[in-house]
Amino acid sequence: MSDMGSEPQFRQSTADGRPIIAFDFDGTLTIRDSFTEFLRWRAGPGLWALGLVKLAPALATYARDRDRGRIKAASVREFLYGVDRRTLEVEASAFTDQVWSRFMRPDALAIWNDWGDRGAHRVIVTASPVTTVAPFAARLGADALLGTAFVFDADDRITGDFAGPNCRGAEKVRRLKAAYGDDMVLTAAYGDTSGDTEMLAMAQEAGFRVFKEKP
Repeated sequence: MSDMGSEPQFRQSTADGRPIIAFDFDGTLTIRDSFTEFLRWRAGPGLWALGLVKLAPALATYARDRDRGRIKAASVREFLYGVDRRTLEVEASAFTDQVWSRFMRPDALAIWNDWGDRGAHRVIVTASPVTTVAPFAARLGADALLGTAFVFDADDRITGDFAGPNCRGAEKVRRLKAAYGDDMVLTAAYGDTSGDTEMLAMAQEAGFRVFKEKP
């Protein structure tokens, strides 16, 4: 039995004076939202359809308030409530292996690898849960991963809550500064939605929707 609390972060490395390069994940490195696809994959067609029916009230609320954090939490409670951490990690790894070749943008991977070849510190900053993105980050050779964190109970099972705010918008900047210091210099950042605006604004080089290739 593990202690109650939020999930551990992806095993981070320090920047050590290297240029810091931040990449959004969903829609930037990938062709679509990874967490939605993971939930769909894990549930299967029947349970996915049933879950969407049950989520109808939450979806209707989202149509009015556009609160991404709230609809994400509702989805977690519907599709993942009570799942133990290890099971989720194994499933996330299997999902990554299965979808990688049809999920990752070739032009984004080329820039990602180029920055790596130049010795940069590459960090993924995403609104998706750390647990489900971690296998992608490991396969990419990411130096760090900042994302939205699940809360697990004393039996290491998902409670349906998050350990902090949805990691998008200003929260991405807050998380970067928490990781690297208030005086950090962000050499470059890449993103594709309004949720990346603040992160892109702090970068010396900003790439908005620059990756368009599909596998």
